[in-house]
Amino acid sequence: MRSTTADDGQAGVNAELAFCCDDGSVPVALVNSVGEGLDKRTGDFVSRTVFIRNGRMHASQFKLDREGFELTRHDTTVSNFYDDEEVRHIYYPEMESLLKTITGAAKALIFDHTRRIDDDGALAQKKARPPAAIVHNDFTITSAEQRVRDLLPTKEAKVRLQKRFSSVNVWRAIREPVQTAPLAICEYGAIQSDDLITAERHYPNKRIGRIYNLAFNPKQRWYFYPGLMRGETVLLKCYDSLTDGTARWTAHGSFKHPKTPADAHPRESIEIRSMLFFD
Repeated sequence: MRSTTADDGQAGVNAELAFCCDDGSVPVALVNSVGEGLDKRTGDFVSRTVFIRNGRMHASQFKLDREGFELTRHDTTVSNFYDDEEVRHIYYPEMESLLKTITGAAKALIFDHTRRIDDDGALAQKKARPPAAIVHNDFTITSAEQRVRDLLPTKEAKVRLQKRFSSVNVWRAIREPVQTAPLAICEYGAIQSDDLITAERHYPNKRIGRIYNLAFNPKQRWYFYPGLMRGETVLLKCYDSLTDGTARWTAHGSFKHPKTPADAHPRESIEIRSMLFFD
């Protein structure tokens, strides 16, 4: 892969990302209900300027099982992503089919979707959350295994946990192109084990989820896809039980592009979360 620098013109951009610092405590996010804005948090966080490469320059080279993310072209028949019933009845089956085709999984289970809008005034009306700024990965090893137990009948979960399983998020623009709060993604091979900080998410229903926040490391390699369109999807590996060198996770979060036009329309996007099971 050709190396890139900030002097390459369209090769990328220098921008700030929000990282976690390991102060010995467990960071906690008190997760708001949909539409209520940013979560309250404990923990030590810091912004660091990093070079975020233009992933479109290498899009055909990035693969879900190697770098941990992949850009695909995929059209949808969904007409209204703000209609939860339409999303569940049309989009979930579309995403199951897409994920099984790309990964070869025997079973794809879509269990959640989140809309995000970069406009605080529209969150409640459109049942959305703000973009996630703190860079993170959606599962730890323990929480991924627990999520399987939560989602499947006990006997099936026991069988599935003895074989390969993984979790992949699928990210799509609702409003195109994405102009504000683009998504930055860190390549799996550039994440060190010491970069991962276990954090908790406390939900209104008392459920506690665990994720990895990411500490800054200058060896990390960050990418984004400028101007994402509705007919494109970004696949993000959030967990893989394989330990043979296959990408197990990524880290991702939004950032402010320093060259965003003053009249840019706010980002509107949707992401689905899945569990994939292999025979």
